Amino acid sequence: MDGMLSQEEINALLNGFEPDDGDTDDIELLTDAEKDAVGEISNISMGTAATTLFSLVNQRVVITTPVVEYASWKDITNSYDKPCVFIQIYYEEGLDGNNILILKENDVKVITDLMMGGDGTNTDGELSDLHLSAISEAMNQMMGSAATSVSSMLETRVVISPPIATKVDLDENIVGEDIADFLKDRFVKVSFNMVIGDLVDSVLMQLYPVEFAKNLYEEFMAVNSMESEIPPKPQSPKPKAETKVTQVQDTYEQPSAPAGNIPYNMAGMMPNGAAYMNQQAYMPPVQDVNIQPAQFAPFSQMVQHMVPPENIDLLMDVPLEVTVELGRTSKSIKDILDFAPGTIIELNRLAGEPIDVLVNGKFVAKGEVVVMEEAFGIRVTEITKQRQ
Repeated sequence: MDGMLSQEEINALLNGFEPDDGDTDDIELLTDAEKDAVGEISNISMGTAATTLFSLVNQRVVITTPVVEYASWKDITNSYDKPCVFIQIYYEEGLDGNNILILKENDVKVITDLMMGGDGTNTDGELSDLHLSAISEAMNQMMGSAATSVSSMLETRVVISPPIATKVDLDENIVGEDIADFLKDRFVKVSFNMVIGDLVDSVLMQLYPVEFAKNLYEEFMAVNSMESEIPPKPQSPKPKAETKVTQVQDTYEQPSAPAGNIPYNMAGMMPNGAAYMNQQAYMPPVQDVNIQPAQFAPFSQMVQHMVPPENIDLLMDVPLEVTVELGRTSKSIKDILDFAPGTIIELNRLAGEPIDVLVNGKFVAKGEVVVMEEAFGIRVTEITKQRQ
């Protein structure tokens, strides 16, 4: 019959049916507490890494709060620019696992140019081994400082291996060749918004294996549980106020008459209030002291006696270089190479204008040129008073 499928066609459709990838998206690989722990550790470590990157590129670096979510290799290939740079980081001590940082190709070129002293605009050309080597060094220092922060947080020594930078075209068929095997399954993706001055404003991604994320959470909770189990230090008991009052009463001597407006008891003429009793009990006896204003010797005279007079005669024989400058000018290398006997060089000083006298390169006076027998001399006309 027209419009109906044959049995062979029905079997072919049934055999070729594959479940939708979205069926596995609802499976929770991490609990909310594990996600929060991974986000907190990533936030602190990348904050330290941003400070290190600032020292390398001399530009303001801002890395925002991370977003923790699940992803697959297909999600990365569909959402990220092609090609990009994968930086693989392995933990040698303290943690067991690895993670991957993903940077855009243009971002790598900008960071490399800034590290080499440029302004970040020299991004033409293909991504070379020089770019990969420079970004590996930058990530080595950044993630090294991040590992130090993680060490402080987890209270254990964390050591990373030198990062390995690889250019990846994000092709769905290269999983397992140049990158980690954990990308074949679902993994944990931590996304940051990274801003470097006015040159870079993009997303920096950090990829974790699920087991590595769980390990981070366990280490984080182990440290927190140890801190909560530490008992508080016992506090020494405070002395009772009654003992102090009893001692004050034993040593108190009744004054001859009430002083001021302090209220007294009618029975023993004792002042009300322990504070006043304490003051009366420990107040030293008043003695007659002859008080006179202090007299000091004049300061100027003392300074004169302490500082010996200068003996400038010791410096009279020190030789100094005296230079008379007739004038100056600036010439290019081409003009200097064209110099020849008879070439006239024009100076920046007018005829008859006073010339400069310099002592050890310091301008001290002005004068005019004179002739002394067969030699030139200079007659000083003005001594400068300004410190040069």
